[in-house]
Amino acid sequence: MAEINPTVAEVTARIRERSQGPRSDYLSLMERSRSLKPQRSQLSCGNLAHGFAACDGEDKDRIRLMESANIGIVTAYNDMLSAHQPYATYPDVIKEHLREVGSTGQVAGGVPAMCDGVTQGQTGMELSLFSRDNIAQATAVALSHHMFDGIVCLGICDKIVPGLVIGVLRFGHLPALFIPAGPMPSGLPNAEKARVRQLFAEGKVGREELLAAESASYHSAGTCTFYGTANSNQMVMEAMGLQLPGGSFVNPGTPLREALTRQGCQQIARIAATGAEPRPLAEVIDERSFVNAIVALLASGGSTNHTIHLIAMARAAGLNVNWDDFADLSAVVPLLARVYPNGQADINHFHAAGGTGFLFRELLEGGFMHGDAQTVWGQNMSAYVQEPYLESGQLAWRPAARESLDEEVLRPASKPFAEEGGLRLLRGNLGRGVIKVSAVKAEHRKVTAPAVVIDSQHSLVEKFEAGELERDCVVVVRFQGPRANGMPELHKLTPLLGALQDKGFAVALVTDGRMSGASGKVPAAIHVSPEAAQGGPLGKLQDGDLITVDANEGSLCVVLEEAALTERVQAVDTVDSEAGVGRELFALFRRAVSSPEEGASVLFEAF
Repeated sequence: MAEINPTVAEVTARIRERSQGPRSDYLSLMERSRSLKPQRSQLSCGNLAHGFAACDGEDKDRIRLMESANIGIVTAYNDMLSAHQPYATYPDVIKEHLREVGSTGQVAGGVPAMCDGVTQGQTGMELSLFSRDNIAQATAVALSHHMFDGIVCLGICDKIVPGLVIGVLRFGHLPALFIPAGPMPSGLPNAEKARVRQLFAEGKVGREELLAAESASYHSAGTCTFYGTANSNQMVMEAMGLQLPGGSFVNPGTPLREALTRQGCQQIARIAATGAEPRPLAEVIDERSFVNAIVALLASGGSTNHTIHLIAMARAAGLNVNWDDFADLSAVVPLLARVYPNGQADINHFHAAGGTGFLFRELLEGGFMHGDAQTVWGQNMSAYVQEPYLESGQLAWRPAARESLDEEVLRPASKPFAEEGGLRLLRGNLGRGVIKVSAVKAEHRKVTAPAVVIDSQHSLVEKFEAGELERDCVVVVRFQGPRANGMPELHKLTPLLGALQDKGFAVALVTDGRMSGASGKVPAAIHVSPEAAQGGPLGKLQDGDLITVDANEGSLCVVLEEAALTERVQAVDTVDSEAGVGRELFALFRRAVSSPEEGASVLFEAF
């Protein structure tokens, strides 16, 4: 095993040090929760009868005897999300595979699963981030029945996987395993999709052409193929050892996908509380797991949403991760993959070029990942440099490819696309934020220009169509943080700003909102904290203020004396985000939510 990189070792050590108190409390709570094995042994006869009343006779007998594992299935199935549509048949399939090894399974509950791709630019997107904590709570409700010896989670997309992780970590006395369903096959090339979107933004093609391009891109069951938050989730789950190795990006409905699902079911029975080698989640996940996840995310150019989600997930395990950790790791972790929007390839191309097995081996051998981190499969993370395949119809494993099959998509650590991961921390008199530069050309990484200040992403469309942005500018979109309106993703801005950049203008974005894995070629200072709704400096900016976004030096500043900025009157949010489309149900969330750097969660007081 390679010697760990000094910066990776230092970041890991400081997370461990700063987390001593909450981590100790978490482990003590999990130990108390684990005292009853199996969990259902504490139930009264009436409790237990209710719990297995609907099971068939054989399953009922197995659950009653308490000698084999009963696995709780938490599912995010719905058939509107293409990524989750394949999960329709998974509960029955999982139960059957569990029966093959003498165990049982029950659907413990379902959790919400909304699609940011459907709601982007719409009012419903204001529920998106808050759905993560709602999913965590729903997961806890599902697992509250004390009927289970292990957990299988069925979830893929944006807020769903982080919500499931937060929920199951509070049941860390039990083992848990995630079973993915895989990405859809490749459709319209990403470069062509981006071209049509920008032409539509410029008014050069109509809605018919745009819809045709979008439909050719998102065309079947499976995860969307660009490297946004959904596929970043899968990368993170593998890097944390919560899925089987090499299985994240195997397409739905294929024999290999089905074989991996079967193996996952048998593995959770093996590591269940009643199994041959119990692996409680609390013993699998620690600070090394989260460092591995951040490193894999950075090396692959993954979603900036995880600068929020991984912090919240870590808090659920009693660990304190912050943006300084991300920035310091990004400075030393090489960028080894280019997947759209950081390149033209999609996730299927990444998988074919060598996939996670190749990536993890390069990172492990370079000392960037902890090979001794615990996992749900194999001895530890060092076992995740294998890839699955079928041999005479049976699942087998072989070493991951030693050489990339396409170095335009995936490269060895000795020949990276960049020497650093491309995620940088910005600091200055406008607050703290993050910027993803892996898709931003070097000449665009520093922009100094007059501010165009707006309080809604829809205002940008109006200004663009009126020709008011045909100049160098820094677009400030404020009142987009979690306290203001739930922090929706601002995908709608990307084609417009990209069109301005292509015309030769120096353009940047500054916002207390999110851009997610769709962040692209325009420099974007996002998640700026404190947000305008909490009195942050963005609320004092005016049109024409000279702003510098400098990803090279890590600065985010307005050219104003401190006294002059302080004396300005704080703007008031004029956009009504209080009610409609269910937003009124989340009023308490908006009042109680923490900052993005603290995970943008309403659950922290409980942890």
